[in-house]
Amino acid sequence: MTQRRFTPTLWPTLFTIPALLVLVGLGTWQLQRMQWKTEIIDTFEARMSDKAIDPPARVEDIEKWRFKRVTLVGEFLHQKEFTITGKTFEGTAGFHLITPLQSADGRITLINRGWIPERLRLRNTRPETLTKGSVLVDGIIREDKKKGYFVPENEPQNNVWLYINSEQMAAKSQVGPIANYYIDVLREPGPYALPIGASGSIKMRNEHLQYALTWYFLALSLLVIYVIYHYRPDEN
Repeated sequence: MTQRRFTPTLWPTLFTIPALLVLVGLGTWQLQRMQWKTEIIDTFEARMSDKAIDPPARVEDIEKWRFKRVTLVGEFLHQKEFTITGKTFEGTAGFHLITPLQSADGRITLINRGWIPERLRLRNTRPETLTKGSVLVDGIIREDKKKGYFVPENEPQNNVWLYINSEQMAAKSQVGPIANYYIDVLREPGPYALPIGASGSIKMRNEHLQYALTWYFLALSLLVIYVIYHYRPDEN
């Protein structure tokens, strides 16, 4: 019977070891992403179930305030509104309507009132959204200046806005003092009304376990191939 033994060779080994480290690292990163996303979902659901409170004048630790449910009374400064481009709702392109709200004490808070379609970007095309007088905002606190990795910078000089930046928007609209966070308005039950506010439930894909298992399986497959390739007949 032919005897076999494990005899590694140089170049396949130099390729396999880094490749295994990369594949295992990617799998571990996906597990970390899964944990991070699970914590976000749990935090959102817990804070949505809490009683609404008054928002602070300023947030020093966003981790303690993200998704906190708040209520705020004030008047919308419609002439100072902004539109965040590149937003969709149920597959339809549009904008998020950001309007400064002035409280009785003069404080300004940016309010993401929700989604509007592209055809209604200009104020004069949607008079029904220009609410007058004192309003009660029911919403959740969101992080200022947070944008995706691949989202370009705002262009205030061209009035092009891709994410909310309170400092830039305060300078552009010449309002202040302004809160260093913004509030997503929660939409009320029933038929949609423009602008369409945020949902009270979180919809976030969490498929990182599947991705992690895929990377680990590829690492295991590569290791098996490497061992089989080097488990050769003993020539002695």
